[in-house]
Amino acid sequence: MRRIATAALLIALTMITAPFPARAADYPDRPIRMVVPYPPGGVLDTSARIIGRKLGSLLGQQIVIENKPGASGTLGAATVVKADADGYTLLLTTGDLVTMPSLLPAATFDSNKDLLPIAMVGSAPMALVANVNAPFNNAKELVAAAKAAPGTISYGIPGIGTINHVAAEWFFHAAGIKLQPVPYRGSAQLVNSVAAGDIPLGIIAPSTAKSLVEAHKLKVIGLSGKRRPSFLPASWATFAESGFDVDALLWIGVFAPVGTPEPIMKRIGEELARATADPEVKKLLNTAGIDVENMAQPEFGKYIRMDTARYDDIIRKTGIQIKR
Repeated sequence: MRRIATAALLIALTMITAPFPARAADYPDRPIRMVVPYPPGGVLDTSARIIGRKLGSLLGQQIVIENKPGASGTLGAATVVKADADGYTLLLTTGDLVTMPSLLPAATFDSNKDLLPIAMVGSAPMALVANVNAPFNNAKELVAAAKAAPGTISYGIPGIGTINHVAAEWFFHAAGIKLQPVPYRGSAQLVNSVAAGDIPLGIIAPSTAKSLVEAHKLKVIGLSGKRRPSFLPASWATFAESGFDVDALLWIGVFAPVGTPEPIMKRIGEELARATADPEVKKLLNTAGIDVENMAQPEFGKYIRMDTARYDDIIRKTGIQIKR
């Protein structure tokens, strides 16, 4: 009996003194994987690498960026949903995440239930751009042209159901016009097609448009956000400034699997706030076309719920569908 009691005591002591990863004091003790559900080289990937370098420095561990594109961003998100909830697998993604439950009701997970928002780190409006020779120069002229020839004007999107697509349809719905969406395999192919005149319009990130606007190959018809970031030219009018009630942002946020311990979530959130407050990080993100905007829990969670409701409404009104 004495031997049994001694063995039980040793087991108990081992359990008490063994490392427990849920404690913030022990975290992190190995590299952290940050999944980006889009290809390398885009705005999201660039932002992840800028933030990841600084976050890794603050946490004292390497942040390993893993690009996992596919299925409108849901492939990478599903990887994180299935990962261990220990703080060593994170998701850095865009507002596309909130449109997926409506567009893909048969998806294997629900982003609003199976992922925990940690923090928003930045945002950017999207730019509706036109070929420099297009017969319209601003939102009002485009609306007039579309009303004069209903259903004849097409515009490019970097994928059906992307936040770009939803934002454009929001503007068209507000303006009472209908344009024909043409999906491309990402923004690079799309912007080159608009610049070449193969298609008159496209909706892309401002950073993707900037060099071609400066080269007089594209012109900006309007920005989807009500507030224009300070690093964008004042001549780039928002749809709101043109009289249309549209406010769609491409926000960037960090998420963790459901069940990730609160102390670890809190630690990551605090270090993300410090990382994005760094002047050099801000400068690099602005150059990439991202306006730094740190929003921690619970505000970020409330913002996501608000955004989900707004985009669900636009998707329902405009009939956007992902055909399988």
